Amino acid sequence: MAYPVAVSPAGGQRTWTVLGEDFATVGPVEEWIEAHRHLWSPNTVRGYATSLAQWWTFLEQRGQTDAWRDVGVPAFTAFLSWQRNGRTVEHRLVESGQKPSAATLEIRFAALISFYRWHQAVSGVAVAGRLLRGTPRHRPARGLLAHLDARSAPAAESLVRVRRDRRRDRPPLLLPEQIQAILDGCAVFDAESGSWRGNLRDRFVFALLAETGMRLGEALGLRIGEFVLGRGETAYVQIAPRADNPNGARVKMMRPRRIYVGADLERLFADYLTDIACRAAESGIALTDVSPLLVNVFRPPMLAALRETTVREKVATLRRRCIGPPGWTPGCVQQSGVRVGPDQRYRRVVAE
Repeated sequence: MAYPVAVSPAGGQRTWTVLGEDFATVGPVEEWIEAHRHLWSPNTVRGYATSLAQWWTFLEQRGQTDAWRDVGVPAFTAFLSWQRNGRTVEHRLVESGQKPSAATLEIRFAALISFYRWHQAVSGVAVAGRLLRGTPRHRPARGLLAHLDARSAPAAESLVRVRRDRRRDRPPLLLPEQIQAILDGCAVFDAESGSWRGNLRDRFVFALLAETGMRLGEALGLRIGEFVLGRGETAYVQIAPRADNPNGARVKMMRPRRIYVGADLERLFADYLTDIACRAAESGIALTDVSPLLVNVFRPPMLAALRETTVREKVATLRRRCIGPPGWTPGCVQQSGVRVGPDQRYRRVVAE
């Protein structure tokens, strides 16, 4: 059985690779991952390593690891059946109760296509040529722009497909009142005491995603100095790509940009910054403009860079409390494109 394994090279960043049943690195998979590590985020590497580990396990069970260069369409269709049957057998009379969703199967299969297309371009492995043939069956209706189709060559598509109802797999669209419920589920302002009740950091995280539309990985990689207060002008967040974030966060495609934000988020940032500054003073930890913006506030290591798993744990907690629509994720908040506010509960907290 093949395993996706996290590794931390000496002097390097945490990444992922795939080990085979002999506990040795799977050479073809490692070559492909190594060629893309500088382009992909650690989470992307982990997802591709997981998909390829399952493919290699399938080949090991069939005794075809030495023939990975010669597989064809029947092997890929058998792999999908193997996935649906709980990764135990290729064919079963009774349907498995733990089969992955169609969206998950598409992700697994997309990783295989990328893997074999790269090996075709680099080492002449002909598997992708057997799998990708013909032209797309459906073209989008362009109306008066139909003449544009002649300007681009039709791309080949896979002979093996995963059928699914895309309308059921669409992530929920969060309405403004739902986003507000998520924020209030994290922390609310108590007018009587003049302070926030709850986890102010969590409220700031989801307000930041909803206001800016940035990805969760981009938000987790922010430094304190990259949230620039307006001081009479418009406040903004400067997204700066870097590969040395301690939590492994990374900017998509490593593209820098600036996002302007409203006064409500600016005031919430001031409250949050005051909160972590007080915690840093109590713990004897120095904060600078290059310190991580989103940090641990209740669990050790204190004020260390927040990780994605912590945010997803908070999402799971809110969903168990029936806050927000079923199935919402941090990406739903980011994609909502709704500006949060005006919220009269934002107040400036002054440290005594």
